[in-house]
This record gives sequence, structure tokens and C-alpha cells, in this order.
Amino acid sequence: MKKRIPSFLRHVGPGVVTGAADDDPSGIATYTQAGAQFGTGLLWTVFLSLPFMIAIQMVSARIGRVTGQGVAANLRDHMPRWLLLGLVGLLVIANTINIAADIGAMGEALQLVVGGGQHFHSLAFGAVTVLLQVFVPYRRLAHILKWLTLTLFAYVAAVFVVDVPWGRVLHDLVVPKLQWRSDYWMMIVALLGTTISPYLFFWQASQEVEELRQKGGRRGSDAEVWRALRRVKLDTWIGMIFSNAIAFFVMVVGGAVLFKAGIHDVTSAAQAAEALRPLAGDFAFWLFAGGIIATGLLAVPVLASSAAYAVAEAFGWEEGLERHWHEAKRFYAIIGIATLAGTALDFTPVDPMKALYWSAVINGVVAVPIMAAMMMLVAREKVMGAFVASRRTRWLGWVGTALMGFAVLMMLRDVVA
Repeated sequence: MKKRIPSFLRHVGPGVVTGAADDDPSGIATYTQAGAQFGTGLLWTVFLSLPFMIAIQMVSARIGRVTGQGVAANLRDHMPRWLLLGLVGLLVIANTINIAADIGAMGEALQLVVGGGQHFHSLAFGAVTVLLQVFVPYRRLAHILKWLTLTLFAYVAAVFVVDVPWGRVLHDLVVPKLQWRSDYWMMIVALLGTTISPYLFFWQASQEVEELRQKGGRRGSDAEVWRALRRVKLDTWIGMIFSNAIAFFVMVVGGAVLFKAGIHDVTSAAQAAEALRPLAGDFAFWLFAGGIIATGLLAVPVLASSAAYAVAEAFGWEEGLERHWHEAKRFYAIIGIATLAGTALDFTPVDPMKALYWSAVINGVVAVPIMAAMMMLVAREKVMGAFVASRRTRWLGWVGTALMGFAVLMMLRDVVA
């Protein structure tokens, strides 16, 4: 057993942490809302999005590992500056709103569990996540993030304490029930946006760069790069399957419990936990509430750091979680500003619980041009050399981009009309 624990920490890499961070409190709330509003009718999106999610995250990781730079740094070198600044600006806005939603959900969940003031809890969580990123070196923070991924199994456990119509679940997982309503397509955009999220592209590429720095910063020989890309492939497959499996279980709980009970409007993950208590018992409540806090502690550093990586790379500043704060002051300043600005939103009339849904929608819209830019980068020999993405990966990446673009257009069509 002693030998297995270090092995777990060594071989679970950025892909698994990225997949787990995808299931943040705002994601949990969005999946729960999908289940409460449409029952099991949107489970097919989990099945459909998986291959495209794997492809785009493999592209992201590949860019970081092969070039030794993050996504924003490559955009800076190979794309128009106006495009770079526009995409990074949209990412920072979406991430800040997402941080607000996550910290607000964490504060509300802790209030449900131990009482006290929600705002006080939110402020404490905001401070803790900033201190973790500023004062804990990457090599230690990475271990913490890896262990936090295990908390997501709380949502798997929750499924087995409620009554689930598995026949209907399996049918709706593979047979889409399309509707031509604006709220239906807006939910699909939100689900895709919280599953294939722009901040994850920047995070995973940058973490591959961090892993490279831990090994001396050398890309290595072509053989070493190919071995690393095989590790990236396995790591990403495991991480994305894990992420979508959790999304599946959360949507099943929402559909089997809340939709069945006639509760169709859930505005936060914490509210979902509270709603589960009378319907599914205290155990389901504790699992759901505890999972919100743990996943938030995992996701908020990823959100803040991905924004900091993107901005620092765009302007050519020193960056990296392994660097001491005085070596990369502007990088850590962005982490602090993004986290504290998100925390501050919880003290305004802006409802962070509604913001979390809209942040998922914004992520879905912003993801489309970022995905297109990444697909162009990974196909260029000037950028990737001999390590351009395979034809299958490029095909999946472009089809995923097109599908997300189609969902956004369908949503906007009804909104504009």
C-alpha cells in the first residue's frame, strides 16, 4: 500500500486534475439544473461531448508539451494581437464570474453544514485559495489537487442512495430528444460550456509546461517527446472520462430526485443539496454538500491560475506556480485580483448563483473561437514541428468546434428573435 500511494501521485497528471476541476460547484449546479429541468433527457450530451472533449484537451496538452509554452504564449507568437487580447479578456471575465459562483456555492454549502454567515465563509474560502497558490509551490500544490480529485466520488455514492430508473437513464444516454426551444439550447450551451471550458485549455497546457520545468525545462529528443505524448494521451483520456462520468451521475441524481419531485428550478449546487435532504435523506445531503466544498477548493485555484497564465503569457511576463511570488509578482497579482474580485461579487446585489449558470453559457460562447485558434495552431508545422496532431484528432477537434458553434447559433437565434 505504501508503494501505491506515491505511484498514484506520480502518474496522475494534469489531465486528471483538469478533468476533476471541470466538475466545479458551478458545473455541479448546471448539471443538477439540467436534471431538474429536463429529467434524464439531456444525458446524451455527456455521451456526445466526450470524444470532442478528449480531443480538444489532448490538443491543449500537446501544444504545451511540444512547444514548452502555454496556449496564450503560442497565440501571441502566431496570431493577431487583437485576437489574442480579445480571447484572453473574455477568458478573464468568464473565470472571474465562475470564481464568484464557486466561492458563493462553497460558502452556502458550509453554512448549511455548520451554520454561521455565508459571506464570512465565502471570504475565508477566497483567502485560503489565494494563499494556497501564492505560498505553496507547484510541486506540493499539484499533490493537493490530485488528492482532491477523489472527493468527486461523493457524487457517485449519492446515486446509490436514491431510486434511479436505470432503463430510462440508459435509453436517454444514447437517444437524443431534441427540442427547438431557446431554453433547451441555452441549457445545451451551458452544459457544453461547463464541460468543454476555455479555462481548462489554458490550464492543462500551462501545467504541461510546469511539468516540463520540473524536469529541467528541456523538451528532450523526439523519442522522449513521443513517450511524453503517449503519457499525455492516457492521462487526458482518464481525466475526461472521469469528468464526464461525474457529470452523468450528478445529472442522474437531479433527474431521479428533483425532476421526479416537481422541483424544476435549482439555482445553486447548495440548494440542490438542501433539496435532496427531505427527498433522499441526510446521507445524500452530506455527500452533496461536502462535495461542493471540496470541488470548489480544487476548481478555484485552477480558474484563477488559468487566468493568470493567459494574461502573463499574453504580455510576456514571468509566470508559473513553481516560481516564488517575488519572481512573478504580476502573475500572482492576477491570481489575487481574480479570486478577490470573484469573492467581492458575493457581497454585491449580483446573484452569484444565477451568475454561475451564465458563466457556463459565456464559457460555451467563448470556447468556440479559442478552440478554432487552437486547432489552427496544432496543425501548423511551424508551431509543432514533427508533432502536429493526427488527422483523427484534428477532425474530432473541428467537429467539436462546429457542434459548439451550432448550439450557440441555435441559442442566439431564439434570443434575437
